Amino acid sequence: MLKITTQTDATTTIFELEGRLAGAWVQELEDCWRKVANSDRPVRVMVCAVTFIDDKGKALLAEMHQHGAELVAEGCMNKGIVEEITRGERL
Repeated sequence: MLKITTQTDATTTIFELEGRLAGAWVQELEDCWRKVANSDRPVRVMVCAVTFIDDKGKALLAEMHQHGAELVAEGCMNKGIVEEITRGERL
């Protein structure tokens, strides 16, 4: 299960994720992102409370990052995944 909390203010859209970014939940996040992707506001994705990210979830985060999203993480696993993505390493 994944909880997606969306916060939008005058300057930024923030997706705060909690739980597992896997399976059908990856598509759910993608749908949320696509709804705001064409706005002028930058996107920030908070993966601090994510407990697991599958390959499709990693690929989506990489795509979001390639389109300008800022990825914010805490914890060894999530920081490692975000570092791989932001460095452009193969996942």
